[in-house]
Amino acid sequence: MLIRQATRLDGALLDVRVGAQIDQVAKDIEPLPGEDVYDAAGGTVIPGLHDHHVHLHSAAAAETSLQVGPPQVRDRDALAGALATAPPGDDGWVRAIGYHDSVAGPLDRMTLDALAPAVPVRIQHRSGAMWILNSAGLARIGLADHPDGRLRSAASDWSEALERRDIGLADVSQRLSSYGVTGITDATPDLEIGDIVGLTELHRHGELRQRLHFLSPGKRILHDEALDLDELAHWIAERHRNGGPVAIHCVTAAQLLVTIAALQQAGAHPRDRIEHAADTPSDCLDDLVDLGVTVVTQPNFVAERGDQYLTEIPAGEHDQLWRVASLLLAGIPVALSTDMPFGRGDPWAAMRAAVYRTTPSGAVLGADECIPERRALMMFLGWPEHPSRVRTVEPGQPGDLCLLTAPPEAVLAELDAGLVAATIIGGEIVYAAG
Repeated sequence: MLIRQATRLDGALLDVRVGAQIDQVAKDIEPLPGEDVYDAAGGTVIPGLHDHHVHLHSAAAAETSLQVGPPQVRDRDALAGALATAPPGDDGWVRAIGYHDSVAGPLDRMTLDALAPAVPVRIQHRSGAMWILNSAGLARIGLADHPDGRLRSAASDWSEALERRDIGLADVSQRLSSYGVTGITDATPDLEIGDIVGLTELHRHGELRQRLHFLSPGKRILHDEALDLDELAHWIAERHRNGGPVAIHCVTAAQLLVTIAALQQAGAHPRDRIEHAADTPSDCLDDLVDLGVTVVTQPNFVAERGDQYLTEIPAGEHDQLWRVASLLLAGIPVALSTDMPFGRGDPWAAMRAAVYRTTPSGAVLGADECIPERRALMMFLGWPEHPSRVRTVEPGQPGDLCLLTAPPEAVLAELDAGLVAATIIGGEIVYAAG
């Protein structure tokens, strides 16, 4: 297809011929016989956005799950009411997500038994790292004697006992297309080959339009209560010997410190990644530079949860949270993502959060970590395998584009998904506004 009168971020007004890749970029390109023509009317053309850390199955399941954390549910009575009125799904479970300890404290099976109906209930913590099951749920999966019902998400010994629901991804894919997202990296740590093949088939058949990249089997989630430096270093070294990079989930300073030590012990791979880096002490920056790892982080959590950070985390540590500017200044490769569905999934909102770092109440968290609008946008334009390397609108680049209704200066001023006019993947329009 031919896109007429589109403005690149550098201000050049050009025509773009695009198929599987960008074939031609020039002024006043003549349409070929029968060629589809799209008039961009001076609007901005950029490479399609790539969300570098999402969880597809969880995002699809979240569509039909009960929300039991702020802002929907804020206290114990509201939680009890939500669980009491929630109808079980077709699989017999009440599946709830987004729980935070500020609602009713740390949950366990006994607390849930007192709050929840006598049907199987499983509640996912907001972090995504843990599920809490009531007694009926534990009995359902053969763990009736489990002491507290708190089960790690990445542990397959219990999750395999669940009946996998047939969850469609068409709605999730369409929403991503409306944001201008043409590619995603699934960061689920325990994907089996069958899961990867299944998602790839959904892409091939058109239910999932976005291009797919996977971190499994090189993704690892850490837990503060079970940090084992030597075991982690051994796992990293083994993964590197097999030719693959690693991606380590680090949301606490302790997890980051152990990961740095393990990478120093095992040696680094040029495509190793730190996921989240939610709490990064200043004395870690030089080590991250030396290791050459890429940090994939989510400043959108400042906009979504920043008021809780201000309340719950000591003021002296606020400057360590969801760093962006200081990482870039140190020379660390950085890319952005949303962590959908644990984050809201709108990359434009994540860009605004990186620029303004405003909490829901209007406070600013970590003003020194703000970055310019153009840089925030470019941090969603990376290659899947090299998230900090920016794709461009030039011949030979992938034929995945996002067209916006406004010129570059207005796009950068607003950074709003409502400006997306069309999304193109492989030379085909997969979303058009209106």
